[in-house]
Amino acid sequence: MSSQPNNHNSKNVTKIHAFTDDILGDLDASDLANLIRSKAISSQEVLSATIDRANKVDGLLNAVVSNRYQEQLNQTSELNKGFFAGVPTYFKDLTNILGIPTYFGSKALKNVSASKITDPIAEQILNQGFVHIGNSSMSEFGFTCSTESEDYHDTRNPWNINHTPGGSSGGSAALVAAGVVPIAHAADGGGSIRIPAAACGLVGLKPSRGRLLNSKLFEKQPVHIAVDGVISRTVRDTAKFYAEAEKHYKNKKLPAIGSVDQPTKKSLTIGFTADSINNLGGDEVSRNEMEKTLKLLESLGHTVKPVQLSITDTFVDDFSLVWAMNAFFMHRFGKMLFDRSFVNAEVSQLTKELSKYYTKNIHKTPFVAGRMKKTKHQYAAMFNDLNVDLFLTPTVASSAPEIGYFDMNLEFEQLFNRIISWTCFTPYSNASGGPSISLPLGFDKDKQLPIGMLFWANHGQEKLLLELALQLEEANPWKKITED
Repeated sequence: MSSQPNNHNSKNVTKIHAFTDDILGDLDASDLANLIRSKAISSQEVLSATIDRANKVDGLLNAVVSNRYQEQLNQTSELNKGFFAGVPTYFKDLTNILGIPTYFGSKALKNVSASKITDPIAEQILNQGFVHIGNSSMSEFGFTCSTESEDYHDTRNPWNINHTPGGSSGGSAALVAAGVVPIAHAADGGGSIRIPAAACGLVGLKPSRGRLLNSKLFEKQPVHIAVDGVISRTVRDTAKFYAEAEKHYKNKKLPAIGSVDQPTKKSLTIGFTADSINNLGGDEVSRNEMEKTLKLLESLGHTVKPVQLSITDTFVDDFSLVWAMNAFFMHRFGKMLFDRSFVNAEVSQLTKELSKYYTKNIHKTPFVAGRMKKTKHQYAAMFNDLNVDLFLTPTVASSAPEIGYFDMNLEFEQLFNRIISWTCFTPYSNASGGPSISLPLGFDKDKQLPIGMLFWANHGQEKLLLELALQLEEANPWKKITED
């Protein structure tokens, strides 16, 4: 077999992936787990093939921050008995795992000590049998919707390496889309599971707040907006992940997801819009692709109707202040929050500018915190007031922009406005705590890039989202990166 990555050039598009005729093929995590369990293939064979794939493509993708390849190859202990026993995966570089340095995407932590703990979310994932083979790249502290850095060591989109894979979980998305692993950990504080899933043609479910255990970092945040999750190529892998996660921890305040292995049989009412607030919204291509999704939904027996999201006019400013507040605390108190090796001066210009923004607006904090707490009830009321089961919007305003559009060296106001405009649909689910899922139902033919569609559900309704996602995947299989 060739040791070179699979590159395809057409219409100025450079595509890269690791799919080949090795034992991994294009199998998802569920298939790999079943084959390992039946001893049709060994976990060591899967691990070796995965490492080979990573080595073929990561020189161009820049998606792996640190790896445990040799350590795991030398591992002789028995596999965990979880469903996904032997399936390799990556964790986003903000998850503490005992003995592994965690850099949070920041040069300020380049000399960080190895972690002395394993985060609860990591335990919840590892207990399912996954083999942790490395950490994936992210933007600094997850503050941007791309995975670019000031020193231009940018993570790239496998569908077109001149474009961003989204962020902040861009490394995980790039590795899954490129075929290195079938599923990877991600985290979402404003869209960071759903945005890269949309950019890279993947399934990205942001769960309800409290559905999974947290990373320690998220527990320290003064306003809770971030959650962990996964990015996968198939709906069933995401569904199985949550079913298995519930065996380790089940939040009694939320309805159980359980085993979701059949498409929905319900006829749903789905409210749709391509417009967000503050005159933001999807571009023409996204709107056209959403129209195709609406026709697909109607053909499957669902009712669709146009709606206007009843989100307050202050929401963008309020969410921006929370975003800036997190930057302020990380910038000012990095040694306490992370590690004594934290170098304050080494944080990115964006983090510094967000910190300044918060300092200027700190007096607004009590009012913003109060309004943010109300979003949970306002979010639930939208479903009742508009008499819908789900909402549908584009995931982001367009297909993935070129590398450099979110350049970390841009003037602050310009970068800030670009981030707000592109991610105008995702943050409300973070503020409200409700679940939403991005599915790769659209495609930008001109740029040869996937376009995600975002389905929003009421609190605790991940099962409904997954059942619909299974139905849509079956009716309209996702375009594969291996296709011309």
